[in-house]
Amino acid sequence: MVFKETPLKGSFEIEPEKREDERGFFFRSWCAQEMSSKGLKTNIKQINSSYSLHKGTLRGLTYQKNPFPETKLIRCIKGSIFDVIIDLREDSPTLHQWFGTVLSAENSKMLYIPENFAHGFITLEDKTEINYFVTEFYHPEVESGIRWNDPYFGIQWPIEPTIMSEKDENKPLFKVQS
Repeated sequence: MVFKETPLKGSFEIEPEKREDERGFFFRSWCAQEMSSKGLKTNIKQINSSYSLHKGTLRGLTYQKNPFPETKLIRCIKGSIFDVIIDLREDSPTLHQWFGTVLSAENSKMLYIPENFAHGFITLEDKTEINYFVTEFYHPEVESGIRWNDPYFGIQWPIEPTIMSEKDENKPLFKVQS
């Protein structure tokens, strides 16, 4: 695996090292030993899947607050997404900055998202599926979120959403703590 740190310290785009032949390809999408050698969390507690029927489906931006923050590893296994993260770590030099990247079945890239980052995505193709490896169980009592178009962050989505849940559409605007 090739680890490329994003502009948001501690988050990584991970590119697989494919071994290809006439049958197709093989690569590791998870290796606890390699992840821990980079100082990354490896205590996966859940693997979640998300399937979206239509291009333009927006999900997120969500995160879990303390005491149950979660680290995520995202991989698109069918179709493609524009995946977005926002750094919410109070002690971070990139606090409140965002990063976005295209994850697709074709490029096989993954995104490692540390604790205390908001995460969301928009589908760029119909019939898109992603897998999330997460280090914490879902705790609805600490779930929080940020509106996808919050002007405070100014995320540059590549397309306008056409479908989203009422919950995502009505998330509150972010309030900076003083």
